[in-house]
Amino acid sequence: MKGMKTNKSYAKRLKISKNGKIKARKPGFNHFNAKQSRNTQLAGRKGTNFVIKNKPKSHLLPFS
Repeated sequence: MKGMKTNKSYAKRLKISKNGKIKARKPGFNHFNAKQSRNTQLAGRKGTNFVIKNKPKSHLLPFS
């Protein structure tokens, strides 16, 4: 059965909340965090709101 596929590389960067909001990781917090202050380290754990229009969302994340 053929159909739309989820863009996996795009989907890994995003989380979809229970209410349908899209959260993205803050950039720049993958490694070398030991030299940062504790407050800066913890700030990287929080997600940021990610605004995307419905048309590209339906193409990239069809099953969300």
